[in-house]
Amino acid sequence: PMAVLSCVKYLMFIFNVLVFAGGMCLAGVGAWVAADPAGFQDIVATKAVLRAGAYLLLAVGIALALLGFLGCCGALRRSRPLLLV
Repeated sequence: PMAVLSCVKYLMFIFNVLVFAGGMCLAGVGAWVAADPAGFQDIVATKAVLRAGAYLLLAVGIALALLGFLGCCGALRRSRPLLLV
């Protein structure tokens, strides 16, 4: 039984690390688009949509990174409140 709990703990940690990494990538792309929108204006028709999309990517990326970090801490410490966040 303890081996199963240990395995679940580390699987949750790995999953949360992946969520954290994905959030950081989204935040990075959002910051990149917000800082230099010239390269992306060919893809998106209007500048307002590009600016809103960049800030949306940035916000979602930061939220995912925060949730992934809290999940990692919760998995390692076996903290139920952190895992429920």
